[in-house]
Amino acid sequence: MPQALILLAKRRLPVETFALEMTDETIVNFRETERPAPRSDDTGASSPQRGEEVMFDRRELNVILSVYGRMVAQGEWRDYAIGMGREAAVFAVFRRSSEMPLYRIEKHPKRRREHGLYCVVAPGGHILKRGHELAQVLRVLEPKRPQLVE
Repeated sequence: MPQALILLAKRRLPVETFALEMTDETIVNFRETERPAPRSDDTGASSPQRGEEVMFDRRELNVILSVYGRMVAQGEWRDYAIGMGREAAVFAVFRRSSEMPLYRIEKHPKRRREHGLYCVVAPGGHILKRGHELAQVLRVLEPKRPQLVE
């Protein structure tokens, strides 16, 4: 081991200790089908209940994250955010976390019959594609592959 590393290892640095505030809340185990209640203190009528929120399920997230992973590997995307609400669930994709989202993948259950459950929205609010199948809708985000012309 180099001498400089040995000297750094022997050097003692001050360690700060933090006091954690303990609460007397009981620990509750939930079954897979149950959802815990929100932990907010405000119980106003305007706030949505946890069961009323629109969310992406595991299958939908797997499809979205597979496209996201490919785009991150290509260096196009760097960050994402997931939002849930009464009307829609949104998966936003960012080039940098300080910018506006490049694309928003939205799930609107109330629009299922009209336009389809899913849509991809560009930064200006322009809807790129709508549909009933998530994988089909997400194809608009895939880069165009060059085709061989004979």
